[in-house]
Amino acid sequence: MPDDTLLLYAELSPAQVRNVQRRLQAGKLNQLHKGVVTSLAPTEWPTLVARHRWRILAALFPENVIGYRTAFDGGSPHESVVHLIGTYRRTVELPGLTVQVWKGPGRQAGDQEMMGRPVYWPTEARMMLENLTPSRGLNARTVGVKQVESRLLKICESRGEPSLASLREQARTLASPQCLNMPTEFGVLDGQVGSILHSRPSVLVTRAGKALAAGAPIDEHRLQLFEHLAERLRAEPLPMPPLVAANGTSARHFAFLESYFSNFIEGTEFEVGEARRFVLDGGPTWHRPKDSHDVIGVFDQACSPTWSTLTMPAGEAVVEQLRDRHRHQMANRPEVAPGEFKLRANRAGNTEFVAPDQVRGTLIQGSRLLPSVPAGTARALLAMFMVTEVHPFNDGNGRLARLVMNAELTAAGGCRIIVPTLYREQYLDCLRLLSREGEPAPFIKAMCHIHTWTAAFRYEDLDQVIKDMKTCNAFERSLVQHRLLLPTQRST
Repeated sequence: MPDDTLLLYAELSPAQVRNVQRRLQAGKLNQLHKGVVTSLAPTEWPTLVARHRWRILAALFPENVIGYRTAFDGGSPHESVVHLIGTYRRTVELPGLTVQVWKGPGRQAGDQEMMGRPVYWPTEARMMLENLTPSRGLNARTVGVKQVESRLLKICESRGEPSLASLREQARTLASPQCLNMPTEFGVLDGQVGSILHSRPSVLVTRAGKALAAGAPIDEHRLQLFEHLAERLRAEPLPMPPLVAANGTSARHFAFLESYFSNFIEGTEFEVGEARRFVLDGGPTWHRPKDSHDVIGVFDQACSPTWSTLTMPAGEAVVEQLRDRHRHQMANRPEVAPGEFKLRANRAGNTEFVAPDQVRGTLIQGSRLLPSVPAGTARALLAMFMVTEVHPFNDGNGRLARLVMNAELTAAGGCRIIVPTLYREQYLDCLRLLSREGEPAPFIKAMCHIHTWTAAFRYEDLDQVIKDMKTCNAFERSLVQHRLLLPTQRST
């Protein structure tokens, strides 16, 4: 006899069914639903149904096809409802799950058994057509035109135009009267695919679709990430320490340390005294000329009255501004194509940044969020993360992102931010967490902390501030051996 946890009459022999029925009459088993018996108590039934959903559906609704929104969502219930397509219309309530069966065409060529059971997973083409069927209500059975369009855009992006064209031809066959008889739905799908492939005037309605039609495709996932961060930044007033290096000498000292640490984060490592000699004292750069000029490039923009206060504009203008800034920053590295957006995808660890063909559109659309976020710290963090996440250039993106961030702060009268060597891992970790998991809180907290740290020093005397930062472990690397201290904590 099978496990008493879940007994399905459809899976049992006649003798086994009779045995189960006798035990059921004796009170040793419980009937969860007609043809479904269990030894578990009713409180555990919703979990049981969720765990064995496909077994139960195949037993109760054999030869049905998984349909509409349920298929589009990968088989997951929506609002505790699954949709099937069978020979007649009915609704069945199970513990924790409502099954909506819609009358429609049965299994078609290409529809596959689910886990070897007689309930079928539809082809991608069928799923698209069925989800273009009009449906209304709070729990509509179809996802509608916009979500189908978004899925088609993702298919084209991930698998290429030939795959999308092939899907359309499969849908053409399925939409015929001999199969699904969905000429209207195919007409919509045909228009969507033709628009994505630029073979006909655009009928696209989503943000990503309109951007593609306009010749500036976007990374929709990244834009949603930017919007999520912007929501948090609008809802949470952030402190902005005032400018602490306002005059010429202190501003130059600050710019030097900002550039020194910003380059160190990216692996351009110098002893601080050596960097000081070629940045501030006019010493030679012949030993490592390109690395030296990387440090000088950031220093020049951090010092310049023009670059240091140049905030990111919203819309088309952001493209040329970032290109100009990068061209100036990386002028001594012609091999990285200064000022030119990347032509090949780039990545850091497991994070792949915005695809080259989506850089321009994503920057344009993302920058339009900036005016909605309070000027100062909040806008600075959004601008920095946007450039970091798009990673528009072959090299220099992290340094560029921090320059953009600090320009927003300077323009608002706030202290710029220095990310010291010991804080590198926390800084990168919180960026990764926001990028991969969409969690902005650690990023905001970490950046506010290091903002406070930066503003706690005085920059008039460079020897003294370097000494103070060393005492606070700023130049250390090991988080195991050291922690970053504020100047007020040095004696503790």
